[in-house]
Amino acid sequence: MARAAATIDLPVSADQVWALIGGFGSLPDRLPYIPQSELSEGGRVRHLADPHGAAIVERLITFDHPGRSYSYAIVEAPFPVTEYLSTLRVKDADAGKSSRVEWSGQFTPKDVSDDEASTLFHGIYEDGLKALGKRLASKT
Repeated sequence: MARAAATIDLPVSADQVWALIGGFGSLPDRLPYIPQSELSEGGRVRHLADPHGAAIVERLITFDHPGRSYSYAIVEAPFPVTEYLSTLRVKDADAGKSSRVEWSGQFTPKDVSDDEASTLFHGIYEDGLKALGKRLASKT
């Protein structure tokens, strides 16, 4: 099983960050390359499209509002992996004056090496967290 992870430290409280990213359907609020998210099954499944229009379907596995985290699995996507499970977590930092966002995943590569799959998702996580930082900076 391969893994990838990325983090970002932000100069806003964890509660402020969670208010923006804590909803399972909130990806368009922070990721410019995901223009819409449609929820189904009572908010447990999100239907997305990548920049090329390919379908991405993800299922919410766990949601911990007080702990500011959720985990999800990919049901359908154009990625070269199976058994994908990812967690997004927001933590307090600097006595609540700032926050750290962690995005990590594990998966089984399909027709690519562990390193290739890990590099792909590390890039997605890094780009997503940078976009989140820019989005929050524009709100302050």
